[in-house]
Amino acid sequence: YRLTVEVETPDGRKSASGVLAIHPDRSYSRGGQTRTVGDAVFVDLGGGRNLVALLAHVDGKLVLDDINYVALRAYTAASGRRMSFNEMSRLSGVVPVKEALIPVLVSFADPVNPGSARTVAPDNAEAALGKGYRLQGVSAEVVPNGYWPLDFGGALGEPVTRGIQAKLPWLANADNSAATALRAAGLPGIEAIDAREAFTRK
Repeated sequence: YRLTVEVETPDGRKSASGVLAIHPDRSYSRGGQTRTVGDAVFVDLGGGRNLVALLAHVDGKLVLDDINYVALRAYTAASGRRMSFNEMSRLSGVVPVKEALIPVLVSFADPVNPGSARTVAPDNAEAALGKGYRLQGVSAEVVPNGYWPLDFGGALGEPVTRGIQAKLPWLANADNSAATALRAAGLPGIEAIDAREAFTRK
């Protein structure tokens, strides 16, 4: 699915999107695991400001698995009926991602410095980004998934979006820079997860 983030700025609306691939657990065994492949969405707001939608949520602590179900739950909420992963490829249209479904949002005062991260509240972006900045909305849209496990784009499905490492170059480091960023943003429960997976998944 395509995850799109739109922000109102003093210079007009800015947006960015990224395609994430969800691989449901089809083994029907307790050993299987549903997983996400793709990158966090980086919105360049101009003037040195940015907003990043992480591949994570907070439910008492930082949770990495909920990103697997964002589109499924957003379409369920929009339709008013329970949906399954099997139905997703037949769906179309853009649906809003609201409230608890919105991933963790952070901003970097300096993208090359992981320690400059701070959280951005969806309902109060001005507190972190400055006057005139407001989260306009987050949305999800199912896109063609091609023929698993091939991912060539075009008629064979939309390719997964990559590029977060170019925006946040410290992600290439073998150190704990990702954990430094999450810690600087004040996010809880970092020790229990692979911090890099909040930014990119293979």
